[in-house]
Order: sequence, then C-alpha cells, then structure tokens
Amino acid sequence: MTAGALDLRDVVKHYPGDEVVRAVDGVSLRVEPGELVALYGPSGSGKTTLLLMAGGYLRPDAGTIAFDGHVVSAMAPGELALFQRREVGFVQQRFHLNAGASAIDNAAVKLLADRVSLSDARRRAIPWLERVGLGARLHHTPDRLSGGESQRVALARALVNEPRLILADEPTAFLDRRRGHEILSLLATVAHERAAAVLLVTHDPDVVGVADRTFTLSDGKVGEGPPAEHGSASPGSAPIRSAAS
Repeated sequence: MTAGALDLRDVVKHYPGDEVVRAVDGVSLRVEPGELVALYGPSGSGKTTLLLMAGGYLRPDAGTIAFDGHVVSAMAPGELALFQRREVGFVQQRFHLNAGASAIDNAAVKLLADRVSLSDARRRAIPWLERVGLGARLHHTPDRLSGGESQRVALARALVNEPRLILADEPTAFLDRRRGHEILSLLATVAHERAAAVLLVTHDPDVVGVADRTFTLSDGKVGEGPPAEHGSASPGSAPIRSAAS
C-alpha cells in the first residue's frame, strides 16, 4: 500500500428495521495521497455513513478500512483517538462550534486537545482562518458569524493540524458559488501540495472541475463518474482502482 493512502475493501454497513437499509453495501475504494476524490449521491444514499467509517467514528459491519496500512476498525481506543486527532481532518455538515469561543479558539480546538499551548494553537490557526477568508473575523463568536462563515471556521478547524486524511461532508453546502469554488480549490491544493488523501461527499456540480476522480454512491454501491446531470468527469479523472491495485 502507498504510504498515506485510504483503502476501503468490501465495506458494509446496514441499518436494521422493518426493512433493512443497505447504506453501504460492499464498497471498495482507494484514495491516494495527493488526490481529491469526490463521491456524489442523493440524500440518504450512505455518503455520510461511509465518511464516518473512513474516519473511525463508526464501525463497519464487514470489510476493512485502512489508512497508511493500519486497519482503522482494529485500533485500540487510545490509538484511534490519536489517529483522529493527528491524522484526520473531518469537515462535518453540522459545525459543532463552541458558542462562547472566538473563531480562533474554535479553529484551534484540535490542537488544544493535543496539548499544544493556547498561544501556539492560536498562532497556527490564524493562517488557516485567513485562507478561508475569515481574517477579519478572528475574534467573532459563532453568534456573530453567518452560516457560511461558521462552515469556514469548521473547515479551518479540520485543516489546522495539517492532516494526511481529510474527510469532507458537503463542505460547500452553505456557501455561495464563488466562495464554494474557493473552498474546493483550497481542498484540492491541500491534497496536491501536502500529499493528503481527500475524500469529499457532495451534491455540488462544481466539484467535478477540481476532483481528480469522481464516483456516485447509489443503493449502497459505488459507480464510476458523477451523476449524468453533472456532466463528464474532470479531464484528470481515472478509472476506478480496485482495492487490490
């Protein structure tokens, strides 16, 4: 396995009920370091479930998920917590910002959890807030930020530890098209320049233009390419690589 690659093999997650929901049903997908992979799918298609499993926040029913050669679901609790704190940048649909904390302190929270000093954590958070266009909002608390600004604080928080694995759940959902394109370009830059593996789930048709490869998740299965209404995959897109490749 390539160092820093995310490798999903035959991953399954079903939710029992009157009718079993096959959210993820035998998915194999590989994301290389330095690559942004986009996954399209309708609401309820299992995209968020797949991201949660990739980051170790949810265990698969079957199959394996590995990052950098280490099986995520086999990690002990302490090892998993360290992996999530130092290796993973997770951009969630819900921002989960601390209501009483400034944008700087919200962006720095992962570093603080890793015992970085407050002054150093703030120093490291500021450039990321500036990169997402919040240089003039550093000391604003969430009640003084718009939904889009709060989303960008959450993005800065996900990137502040310079993770090697970035998992982004609808990162442009609350942004206008111009700002959304800037954020997509930033994620692509982080992938390519920092050799991070980026897996992004989305409805945004503009992602096709920046993703290295695109797939669609439907009925728990992954297929190559974006939905037909989003047009062709980007010129740099390559065929799906099997987990064994």
